[in-house]
Amino acid sequence: MCDYRYTPIYQIMKELNQKLAIVQTELKAKKSSYNSFGKYYFRKSEDILEAIKPFLVKHGVTVTINEEIIATDPVPTMQSTATFSYGENAIHATALVGVDLNQKGMQTAQQFGAASTYGKKYALGNLLLIDDTEDADSGQKPSSAIDKIKTAAKPAITRAQLAKAKDYVAAGGDVTAIESKYKLTAADKKELNDVKGKDTKKA
Repeated sequence: MCDYRYTPIYQIMKELNQKLAIVQTELKAKKSSYNSFGKYYFRKSEDILEAIKPFLVKHGVTVTINEEIIATDPVPTMQSTATFSYGENAIHATALVGVDLNQKGMQTAQQFGAASTYGKKYALGNLLLIDDTEDADSGQKPSSAIDKIKTAAKPAITRAQLAKAKDYVAAGGDVTAIESKYKLTAADKKELNDVKGKDTKKA
């Protein structure tokens, strides 16, 4: 186990980024809820939090969420901050959600609760690079089997995501795991395989 008292800060931050890259690449949070009006499946913050639990134990990291009201005019605005921590160092991601006090059929506590739910979900999504594209339904009613949830088309990997993926591969991760989550070009695959090759030579 790493002794943070004697480890250079750059080394700890490198390990922190590598661990986050692994979680971002391997995490699969199911969309367990269904919107019958819009006919699509969606995930809640609870789905993400449940999916990340095994990674917390495996990699010795923590994920926390803090919320605060940062503005009241023209509407109350809630800021949700998701934090990924390793030792005394952390990476943060935030999301801002306005509280709709005019929403009919809801009491004030419910309105703030709804904003909190969305804020947590989007903050976690920003931190863990979760694609939250709605999965359109073919017209069938949802069943109790979660494995019938449709998956959206794989998004093209961005340069920022590719950089995280390289950290993941450098830490011993598998390129195929990245391919299962993102659409990679031939150039993307070459960059990742080059990192894998360098890591193999060092070993």
